Amino acid sequence: MKAKRIFSLLLAVVLICTCFYGCGNKEEEPEVTDESTTAADVTEETTELEIEQNLPTDPNVDAEGNYINRLTGLYDVTEEASGKRPMAVMISNIKAALPQYGISDADILYEIVVEGGITRMMGVYADYTKVPEICSVRSCRYYYPIFAKSYDAVYFCFGSNKLLGEPQLAKTDHFDGNKGYSILFARDKERQKTYPTEHTAYLKGPQIPAALEQYGMRTDYAEGRDVNAFSFSATGVEAKGADTCTKAVLTFSNSYYSTFDYNEETGTYYKLHSGNKQVDQRSGEQLNFTNVFVLQTDVHVYDSSGIMEVDWKGGNGYYITKGTVQTITWEKPTEDSKIKFYAADGSELTVNRGKSYIGVISEGKTTIS
Repeated sequence: MKAKRIFSLLLAVVLICTCFYGCGNKEEEPEVTDESTTAADVTEETTELEIEQNLPTDPNVDAEGNYINRLTGLYDVTEEASGKRPMAVMISNIKAALPQYGISDADILYEIVVEGGITRMMGVYADYTKVPEICSVRSCRYYYPIFAKSYDAVYFCFGSNKLLGEPQLAKTDHFDGNKGYSILFARDKERQKTYPTEHTAYLKGPQIPAALEQYGMRTDYAEGRDVNAFSFSATGVEAKGADTCTKAVLTFSNSYYSTFDYNEETGTYYKLHSGNKQVDQRSGEQLNFTNVFVLQTDVHVYDSSGIMEVDWKGGNGYYITKGTVQTITWEKPTEDSKIKFYAADGSELTVNRGKSYIGVISEGKTTIS
């Protein structure tokens, strides 16, 4: 009887120890199913995070939320103006009207000869919400609205010659200060004290958004339009040509010529008007450009009135940037089509990001050094 009690006692001890250690080990072991589920969840979350981090950024907006300027390739356009048409303004360049104001804000500046050997300019502004006051605004010459259509731009002028200008304006979205539109045009009273009246008309740039709405003018780009003015370089600013160019002179006539001097520090070409620095009256800034285009074509007198005729459909020329020059060709097949530029090998020209000057001139009238 005593032996049975001893045996029972030993058996109980063994069972207790076995249960204690066995149960303890089982409680500490992780369940296989739970561990597999956790790993899958972690892998899925990591993959989603990696996908989110690698999503392509919007090429139209930079990291600071600025929108791309379709005329310069820079990011300086307001959200309100993103995807909207540029504004093109006819600007007097006669010496008696100098200095102009509002011209240093232009993203692209055209210069072409008009009657009498003088030149006239057209400033193209990408952001219609930030167009400044511009003076002196002058009358249309028919080839300017045609070039404005390269950018699907709204065109602004103060009058037009009846023979060629009026018919062209009739085919162009425009505002003519000679026909009213007091919301947009006025005479600069301060300039009237010292300038002839014809050099005092100015455009109320800040009023453009209200005027476009009031007159129901289309603000969005035309559907399907290639809205970039150029094929911009993806790598930023770089030298483009094999030949150097530190100075270029475009001789429009004996008394009107434009000189561009290269500044290595800024990487831009500074403009002189017939030997004198061309500055903006209000900003005090000398006009300067990352890109200088010389578009050579047939330019001749149309009739006895001295009106000029310009072949706007194409030709050859030069692209000048970052101290270099290269020969190019250009074409504009129709009035409404975009102007395009090609390198010497026939490929589409790649252009540096920045402001551009475009001079349309007869062949043999440009000196490059």
